[in-house]
Amino acid sequence: MDQARARRRAPLWLLLAAAIPVALTILPVIYVVLRGFEAGLAPAWETLVRPRTAELLGNTLALALAVTFASTLIGLACAWVIERCDLPGRRWWRTLVCLPLAVPAFVSSYAWASLGPSFQALGGAILILTLSHFPLIYLPAAAALRRMDTRLEDVARSLGDTAPRAFFRVVLPQLRPALGGGALLVLAHMLAEFGALSLLRVQTFTTAIFAEYELQFNSANAALLSGMLMALCLPVAFGEAKLRGVNRLSRTDRRSRRHPPLSRLGLWMWPVQIALAVLSAAALGVPLFMLAYWLSVGLSIGAGAGDVGAAMLGSLQLSIGGAVVTTLLALPLVLLAMRHHSRIARLAERLPYVVHGLPGLVVALALIFVAIRWVPVLYQSTMLVLVAYAILFLPLAQSALRATAELVPPELEQAARTLGRGPVEAFMAVTLPALAPGVGAALALIVLELMRELTATLLLAPNGVTTLATEVWSYTNDGSYAAAAPFAALLVLVSGVPVYVFTMRTLKSGRREIVEA
Repeated sequence: MDQARARRRAPLWLLLAAAIPVALTILPVIYVVLRGFEAGLAPAWETLVRPRTAELLGNTLALALAVTFASTLIGLACAWVIERCDLPGRRWWRTLVCLPLAVPAFVSSYAWASLGPSFQALGGAILILTLSHFPLIYLPAAAALRRMDTRLEDVARSLGDTAPRAFFRVVLPQLRPALGGGALLVLAHMLAEFGALSLLRVQTFTTAIFAEYELQFNSANAALLSGMLMALCLPVAFGEAKLRGVNRLSRTDRRSRRHPPLSRLGLWMWPVQIALAVLSAAALGVPLFMLAYWLSVGLSIGAGAGDVGAAMLGSLQLSIGGAVVTTLLALPLVLLAMRHHSRIARLAERLPYVVHGLPGLVVALALIFVAIRWVPVLYQSTMLVLVAYAILFLPLAQSALRATAELVPPELEQAARTLGRGPVEAFMAVTLPALAPGVGAALALIVLELMRELTATLLLAPNGVTTLATEVWSYTNDGSYAAAAPFAALLVLVSGVPVYVFTMRTLKSGRREIVEA
């Protein structure tokens, strides 16, 4: 059946529909190459070897590597003590270490920067971004530890290995896919981060590209720097896409698996509790406390209050429109890959995952370049913003749709065809209604993500259109922390919903596994 399906050619309408997101996805790459050639060899070389570029490269690499290393250590340590040790209140700690994800990185930076200028430097950025991103390591590591078959550890201990030696010889290698995937995700976020670094006054490639384009109107230099940033991002994006397809853990039959015994912390009980309390206070307490402080105190209090409604409306309009466009573009990619197992189908499906690692800044500059040169009517239009959202968030829609599409047999559509329906008619009557749960999940997930999007919105939004994220960035850049507080508080409330739901699902999964053991 699989061989027959592989030989079946994809219908023309599906190929044409899938070609649209593919063409959009490769636009940033084409833009960087074209602008690089247009800049000329000598000016390009001069830009690439100047001391300023070396400084940007050093800052970008130092920030990305330091945050990734620190997040990995903290996330792994939290996962181990919460999932494998007799830590009192594990349920509450599990929730607390996930909740920093509810606070967007640039909102955390806003809160810490308002404490004083000492945090507005590379060291402060490493601290703040580590506190924002270590849950991205904790979550996959905790999930892997919870599902890991512990009989290999038992064998190692029976052969004389101590607990630390068994951890490094048996547990850590099994954790490597989860840790690697999380670390690559943090690394990609750091290479693409703009809002937080702009507020913390740290110069990296993203902030320099924005300054070249927005302040000096030098799109050629911005493109050259974008090319260097892409060169750093592409290996990370390829690595992340490759790891996604790896079977994360070798495991035996689910029913034969037993719940791992909890290690005794003994005298380490209180130091561990204090360390987790300090971590939670810094990652979650400081941003929430400063938000509450600036909501009630400050010279600029009330300055932005009249704009809250317009910003909320702008966020909803752009995020809902972006979610609809993204989901519509993702649908043919998923159907093509699942029903027609050709190399072209697999390449078309994976390409958005690779480009997903690229910064929103590069995507925005590519669309500005295309709009000004070839489709001027689209420049500073809502449609251009929605297209940028689609390029940036296609993989999220693909993941949500694929989970449902796997449950819809293509034979149903074939049966409709035998009853006289055309290909599009059969798809609309049979397949699309069955995909409704996946479509709903994709729309909800992308709306919540787009409410936090900053970089592409800053560059592409039409004049007069604001969002919660752009207002936080704008007021904070002017030092009006109290004016930015209402927008930041709304963003935290909106972002907290998916994090809370995800954490509750994780907790339920943990309880179920204990019962099964």
